[in-house]
Amino acid sequence: MTLYPKLITDVLTTVTYPGTKKNIVESGMVADDIRIDGMKVRITLQFPRETDPFLKSTVKSVEAAIHYKISKEVEVEILTEFASKPRPEVGKLLPDVKNIVAVSSGKGGVGKSTVAVNLAIALSKLGYSVGLLDADIFGPSIPKMFHEEEARPYAVRVDGRDLIEPVGKYGIKVLSLGFFVNAETATLWRGAMASNALKQLIADANWGELDYLILDTPPGTSDIHLTLLQTLAITGAVIVSTPQSVALADARKGIDMYLNEKVDVPILGLVENMAWFTPAELPNNRYYIFGKEGCKQLAQEMGIPLLAQIPLVQGIREGGDEGMPVALRTDTMSGQAFLSFAQAVVTMVNRRNKDKEPTKIVEVKS
Repeated sequence: MTLYPKLITDVLTTVTYPGTKKNIVESGMVADDIRIDGMKVRITLQFPRETDPFLKSTVKSVEAAIHYKISKEVEVEILTEFASKPRPEVGKLLPDVKNIVAVSSGKGGVGKSTVAVNLAIALSKLGYSVGLLDADIFGPSIPKMFHEEEARPYAVRVDGRDLIEPVGKYGIKVLSLGFFVNAETATLWRGAMASNALKQLIADANWGELDYLILDTPPGTSDIHLTLLQTLAITGAVIVSTPQSVALADARKGIDMYLNEKVDVPILGLVENMAWFTPAELPNNRYYIFGKEGCKQLAQEMGIPLLAQIPLVQGIREGGDEGMPVALRTDTMSGQAFLSFAQAVVTMVNRRNKDKEPTKIVEVKS
């Protein structure tokens, strides 16, 4: 007797799965990997869940059907697989993440990603469990700043779901679209594609328990921001700007986006980046290249805390380019600046959680 796949499949169509009251082939339970080796047959059956009440009886029915309709000499091996649990619905994502902080800027080029990376590392230095999501879909820079351009996250099975395992570096859990695309090629995606990719990095990743999840958002206001606001209940936002008048004008737009009554995400504070230039050979000198205390004045005007003034120091740029962010070195002036900034963020988050109701996910009606 010669066994062949169609013979086996025809027999399997006679086995009914009680859960659907249809045969197991019609129910889509037979994987396309039937293996035949002489009189040995290996079949994979896919069940909805591990606790399926009909699992054992279905397996026995398959064995009995093959022995009855073909031959008792057939040696049958049946493997079982289980469907992944569905993604949790919006509103129930990341239940083990205590605080979600969006780092935003009204325009590009103000050092937002540098601030986000060093904030995440400084929070970790303070003893908090931290994740960092690079939500800048079209210009992901986080892989380079962690010197992990070659990293390729893998899938892990957690509670019946296949999840993306974030890259671990410097005690931070990190995910970026940059891990999945060619760094030398422009990412040409329509808005819906980019939004879906971002949702997957949020909902289908193994973030686990975190005290803080830092979001490095794209510059300006866009579909990506709307996706974040519709997907996650953001604890608060940190706005990054330089003291320059043009940057401050755009920072106002970023603030307005979060404070809009339909959004209502608290502003934790402003960060004045590149506040002044201090050359290494003249550490006590300050040169206000982009203007002086523009963010400080904006903060006072809008009644928003000024969380930090970060100087323009060569070491900060070098640290980002070399994958060794300056917050790793708390014995330096720049490292101390970011540590103080992180402590200010913790203070504002604690105050926000005490004084305000949890943020609600934005519902946008067409």
